[in-house]
Amino acid sequence: MTAGHRGACEHGDPCEHGDHGVQNMEMSDRASHRIVLLAAPRGYCAGVERAVEAVERALDKHGAPVYVRKQIVHNLHVVRDLEAKGAIFVDEIDQVPVGAVTVLSAHGSPPSVYEEAGRRELQLIDATCPLVTKVHVEARRFAGEGRTIVLIGHAGHEEVEGTSGQAPDRTVLVQDLQEAAQVELPTGPIAYLTQTTLSVDETGQIVEALRDRYPELQPPPREDICYATQNRQDAVKAIAPRADVVLVIGSKNSSNSNRLAEVARSTASTTSSRSRSSRRGCGSRCLLGCASRPDERLGVGCAQLQALN
Repeated sequence: MTAGHRGACEHGDPCEHGDHGVQNMEMSDRASHRIVLLAAPRGYCAGVERAVEAVERALDKHGAPVYVRKQIVHNLHVVRDLEAKGAIFVDEIDQVPVGAVTVLSAHGSPPSVYEEAGRRELQLIDATCPLVTKVHVEARRFAGEGRTIVLIGHAGHEEVEGTSGQAPDRTVLVQDLQEAAQVELPTGPIAYLTQTTLSVDETGQIVEALRDRYPELQPPPREDICYATQNRQDAVKAIAPRADVVLVIGSKNSSNSNRLAEVARSTASTTSSRSRSSRRGCGSRCLLGCASRPDERLGVGCAQLQALN
């Protein structure tokens, strides 16, 4: 965690470094004896908050339109809100008019994007999360040492494309345990990096599977999975066994949201039937917010949970 990132987190999310699980708040519907448990931490992580603010400040300073390469964060409501203020989202940098104000998303971009932005003389604002930038620096360092880089992540995700683009000739993508068991790496020194929004548990299993086959596998100086991602997954593990229904508030294309849902399902499957059935009289519901979901959207989720039979 960088010092700047730590400060933003402490000021923007007071729950981020505290105890995981249930915040000291429960929403109760006494008529139906339902309790909604709010997971903590939840809502924006510091990197997402920083990226959204970058677009808003660009609009305030330069006026509309401000172009944004890719979704600034994987949250449709945030994207629509910014579009209403004058942001224009594009898939590729060559869709941006020459000289225009352009923001790069929090997920990071490959070097080719910066090169094209320079050719088009764009007024570039880089909103890449500092923790993603750290992974990019590690990728270039490993490549400079002559290592093959095993990148653990999901094909097609913007962050994976940005990281693999740092050293495309030396990067091998591994997505799951099956690929870890089958991948054939060239001889010579190897290292691994990870997408920052993965499941902590699953990633650990993949790393161990790779190390069983390649004992010389070099880890990054520090774990790449974002502390906000890990904190939210820890909160799921703490709160899900107490609930009959778990609702993850997030967009379908959000890696954070999907990993939280997977952790919730995994945690629920390990909870005994006896302990779960003993809670059915109170009708506990658990509400989670992913790292790219604004906290105000949780009100909608609360209403949905209260409406469940």
